[in-house]
Amino acid sequence: MMGTKLIEPGKHFLTGNVAVAEAALLAGCRFYAGYPITPSSDLMHHIAARMVEVGGVFIQAEDEIAAINMILGASAAGLKAMTATSGPGFSLMEEGLDLGFMLELPAVIVNVQRVGPSTGIPTLGSQGDVMQAIWGSHGDRASVVYAPSNPQECFSFTIEAFNAAETLRMPVFILSDEFVAHSYGKVVVPDHSEIRIVERRRLDESSIGKALPFKVDDTVPPFAEPGKGFRFHYTGLMHDDRGYPVIDKEVTRKLLSRLMRKIEKHRNALVQYTVLDEDFAGSTMVVVYGSIYSIARTAYRRDREFRRRVAVFRPHVLWPMPDRELRSLVKELGIDKVIVVEMNMGQYMYMVRSALLDLGVRVEQLNLTPGFYPSPNELKEMVSKVMERG
Repeated sequence: MMGTKLIEPGKHFLTGNVAVAEAALLAGCRFYAGYPITPSSDLMHHIAARMVEVGGVFIQAEDEIAAINMILGASAAGLKAMTATSGPGFSLMEEGLDLGFMLELPAVIVNVQRVGPSTGIPTLGSQGDVMQAIWGSHGDRASVVYAPSNPQECFSFTIEAFNAAETLRMPVFILSDEFVAHSYGKVVVPDHSEIRIVERRRLDESSIGKALPFKVDDTVPPFAEPGKGFRFHYTGLMHDDRGYPVIDKEVTRKLLSRLMRKIEKHRNALVQYTVLDEDFAGSTMVVVYGSIYSIARTAYRRDREFRRRVAVFRPHVLWPMPDRELRSLVKELGIDKVIVVEMNMGQYMYMVRSALLDLGVRVEQLNLTPGFYPSPNELKEMVSKVMERG
């Protein structure tokens, strides 16, 4: 199936974790550092063997802190790099992640979510790391967060995540979970020539001695490749256009504003969502994402009466949030109640409520017990009960 190089075009039967690994290699990832943690370990096991076949480098780090710093180092050397972990490891990586945002180093971080907090239930999935992925920073940063719902999306979203990371020069997150990661499914790989692969924009060698590596006319500076003769400085401190630390009000505002504008400027290209409203004749919308979307879609497809009663809105990318599109659809369909279904005690619901705050729409939450997935019929009954509330 795989041969000795990149995954071949055609139909494959893969788990979500393997689909992520194969897509990463196809996207050009040639460095992986990670530490085993359930339920992401099999992704690391797979890519450990495959990375050698494509001429890349795999390192099992001593812990997650080392792993995140290793992939930042590889990215600083010009390689496309990735790691994968779960909730506890993601927490350990937070300081390194913020360094990646400040140094503007592309990288992809996969968080295969499990039940938390703390050790929780390592073998069962959850959606408990949403706020951490979007907001988990000591200071201001803006992130890109993908949420695949099946192995096919694990494949395609991983390629998109690498493209976004290279375009924006920043770490990008994929929020999978145990259900998605270990589910088998059909993955269709297009002809490689049809897959859009983005490469990092780099400073031309003709600008050696002239270019300031963090001075930009746009929002994303070109990358100064080490070993080419460029003179630059990397620091996690606030820095000027040369990369050197400064304590200055205007420099601080300029740098932070530019880092935030990366998402604002590219928002429309990043935002993706799905709407199910083919037979809709009601006034209730269900917002759902990731693995729970697969269950909700099955319930929706099986029951025409349920389709008439609810419309379904599903963001592919949790952040930047498709808030404008959600608001527009709520007004267009005459929605008066929105039910946010997620496998946590309430996280994305607060973002939905904020987006719709001035529309007079009632936003309800349906919090599924982390780790315990409902059947499609059970989910339909749960949604129906929330709809019946006064």
